[in-house]
Amino acid sequence: MVAHRFAEQLVAREGDWHLTVIGDEPYAPYDRVHLSDAITGATTADLTLDPSVWDDERVELVTGDAVQTLDRDARTVTTRSGRVLEYDDLVLATGSWAWVPRTEGADLPGVLAYRTLDDITRIKDWVADRERALGRTVRGAVVGGGVLGLEAAAALQNLGATATVVEFADRLMAVQLDAGGGEALRVLVADRGMDVRTTTAATRVLPGDDGAVAGLELSSGEHLDVDVVIFSTGIRPRDRLARESGLGIGERGGVLVGPTCRSSDPRIWAIGECASHDNECAGLVAPGNAMADVVVSQLFGGPRTYTRAPDGTKLKGVGVEAASFGDVLALTPGALEVTFADPVARTYRKLVVSDDARTLLGGVFVGDIALYSSLRPLLGRPLGADPSAFLAPEGGGAPVSADLPDDVVVCSCANVTAGTIRGAVTEHGCQSVGEVKTCTKAGTVCGSCVPLLTKIVNVSLEQAGVAVSNAMCEHFAMSRAELFALVRTGTERTFSQIVATHGTGRGCAICRPVVASILSSLGVGHVLQPDQASLQDTNDHLLANLQKDGTYSVVPRMPGGEVTPDKLLAFAQIAADFGLFTRVTGAQRLGMFGARQDQLPAIWRRLVDAGFESGQAYGKSLRAVKTCVGSTWCRFGVQDSSSMAVRLELRYRGLRSPHKFKVGVSGCARECAEARGKDVGVIATAAGWNVYVGGNGGFTPRHAELLAEDLDADTLVRVIDRFLALYIRSADRLQRTAPWVADFPGGLAELRAILVDDRDGIGAELEAEVERHVEGYVDEWRATLDDPAKLAAFTPYLNAPSSTDPDLAYEERRGQPVPVALSAGPMSTGAGSSTGTTSVPASSSAVVCRLADLTPERGAGALLDGVPVALFRLADDRVLAVQQRDPFSGANVLSRGLVGDRAGRPTITSPMHKQVWDLETGECLDPVGKDPQPLRTFDARVDAEGAVLLTT
Repeated sequence: MVAHRFAEQLVAREGDWHLTVIGDEPYAPYDRVHLSDAITGATTADLTLDPSVWDDERVELVTGDAVQTLDRDARTVTTRSGRVLEYDDLVLATGSWAWVPRTEGADLPGVLAYRTLDDITRIKDWVADRERALGRTVRGAVVGGGVLGLEAAAALQNLGATATVVEFADRLMAVQLDAGGGEALRVLVADRGMDVRTTTAATRVLPGDDGAVAGLELSSGEHLDVDVVIFSTGIRPRDRLARESGLGIGERGGVLVGPTCRSSDPRIWAIGECASHDNECAGLVAPGNAMADVVVSQLFGGPRTYTRAPDGTKLKGVGVEAASFGDVLALTPGALEVTFADPVARTYRKLVVSDDARTLLGGVFVGDIALYSSLRPLLGRPLGADPSAFLAPEGGGAPVSADLPDDVVVCSCANVTAGTIRGAVTEHGCQSVGEVKTCTKAGTVCGSCVPLLTKIVNVSLEQAGVAVSNAMCEHFAMSRAELFALVRTGTERTFSQIVATHGTGRGCAICRPVVASILSSLGVGHVLQPDQASLQDTNDHLLANLQKDGTYSVVPRMPGGEVTPDKLLAFAQIAADFGLFTRVTGAQRLGMFGARQDQLPAIWRRLVDAGFESGQAYGKSLRAVKTCVGSTWCRFGVQDSSSMAVRLELRYRGLRSPHKFKVGVSGCARECAEARGKDVGVIATAAGWNVYVGGNGGFTPRHAELLAEDLDADTLVRVIDRFLALYIRSADRLQRTAPWVADFPGGLAELRAILVDDRDGIGAELEAEVERHVEGYVDEWRATLDDPAKLAAFTPYLNAPSSTDPDLAYEERRGQPVPVALSAGPMSTGAGSSTGTTSVPASSSAVVCRLADLTPERGAGALLDGVPVALFRLADDRVLAVQQRDPFSGANVLSRGLVGDRAGRPTITSPMHKQVWDLETGECLDPVGKDPQPLRTFDARVDAEGAVLLTT
């Protein structure tokens, strides 16, 4: 990781230089901080650090070819493959290796380390092989109760094995926690099913009849029956090259360096875990990154030097929270300890302060680490309040100010100060946390600083005159969660009522779908009923996923991925009859693509008759529940995951939420259903079900976190009910569960207290909200087919109901129809043509419909001399008309966009990519990062008999 940091900093420098990075492992540099994620499904690509660094032509990356010799006189290194490279300056970033104490039997098959991606692969393979060979749950032991040891134990549990942690000291994380924190952590990990043995050591690993691990003897005399042993007993610097070439070596190993990170050879530098500064080797990311920054500065003549900051540690990937920083044992003369322990809530907090109780010297947090990120930057500085104020229940009453001195390091991983963050706003123009992350790299490694980072960014924006508001849009000066609470407890049940009471104006493409979602979440009517139809966004507009050419996909529900042969035949015949492209989706369903607007009811009529129902692949709701066959068929399955998946899908189908959500159910720890990549993940155990929350794929993949474990089926459903109901209540607009969980005040521990422990007594209320949905569920497509008024929305052209889109064209690819690319750009005047270049007639006039045919605040299509036109009836019964063709995509879809207003001007938002136009003038008000493209407008008048006359 520090080599990547070095390369990243060097690439940011101008100049004529060349860098070759040589690595022993066969991978590009990857994120070791989140190594445990590889156990639960993260791929090498997921963990790979920013690969764009290697795109610079001045940088060469060599992997899988370790340097074997270093010739200081010739200034060359020779790799395993025999390649010889010359250098002007050499940076050693060789890291460390996992140290295993001299223990009899430590070389037996099944004795493993926990350090690299290859270690993870070996652990996964060994556990899977032993489970198959033994026909039972694998029993594991981890020697070492530090941070990595606990992560290794959690990894064993995630693989379906048991885990016993053996620690020589009298407590877990002995270096990072005091006695009180260690005991609190022991209780928490015991709650997670880990056995813990402290004040004892592993003395011998015993073989079984097949020569592999079968037992572990402890110095206490205890014997453990185990099938796998992982040693996590510390690290040692990889300093062989330095020793063999005669470089100075620290007292405890490592390349001896000074404040400039230069070794005893002025041409050789050392950074990271292999470097010994003040005879200490740092085993954390932050000091290694700081060293990398120093060397880059020195190479370019800069003055920067390295001073090791006090370490901070955060436990990850274990399902419990623990963190510490500074003088955790209060060894500073005169130091005072202020402690708050709650054995019921299983939390422990301690601050170490100076003898006058003003200066922060250290902190320990177990069970609730919400204060860690905000207090750690204050290490060595005044607290600004009585220490006890920070330790009161629920995080205290003394919030940490964002007004920190510029030199305070906020993100220790990337060595980013408060001043740098402020500068990103004031000097570089960043206007969001995401932009600041990209600009400074703060918050991009372990993420623990993000809460404080967010606070500083928001304050800086306010000071710069940039309003930081939770308003959804100009029509509602509140967040989606605040509006949901008002509607849930109020009597307003239409958009007009809600905007009159809580907002202003006509609404827009932001707030109208939000209100539609809120009303649906509360079970108010059908999405296409008259007072809601005009609120629906792109896909909900016609209950199907809009494709790039203006056609739609059709995806029926197949609970748990199951489908009968008869239904398969019916699906295939329908697709063939309508000439549609077909494929298997990633959600274990079948999809048809290329259905025209007018074809959707006929297709769904046949699907419903064949026993299918809406899969809601179009909605901000449950998409699908992905599963494996579980114990029904699989020889490794420990629970019936298929039946559980079907139960969950039939329970949550149609449940509208702030964003789409997905569920996965795996029948064992092998995780074939990839449940931890879902918003709700369920993984079977021998004792029941573990439930994980807050995972997703997409642009920012995130693995779900363990919420509760070993639940029976009914309890599992209750916990998921509560989770979804609370998410629907409190999430922001279009916020997936992953950021919602990450941003939830108090974190996962708080969610667990609310949802699992029912600390606040709202569990039954949350369950009742989901139960009301279950009882009131109606298949949206069946209800639509039974209502002629709703079916009218699927008529593409009011004055030519049998006509179809003139610009649709297809070609055959791999035996199936695919769309021909449409031409984007402005619409011309003159004769029409095909494939997205339809022109407006030079002069034409016709009655195209009646006012009563148009739904207020919703668009409809018409043809004027064969050219598609979009009509919009406003609330005041004015009719406005513009070209139907979206000039950015070339598709004839604008009548399916959302009507709204901007500063009082009526607008239409494209259902394709959300460009916004003024409906009266055709001016492009928001091109969404592209060159503005105006719309052609038409004169639309309503005569005394209610006829709508359209004129070019």
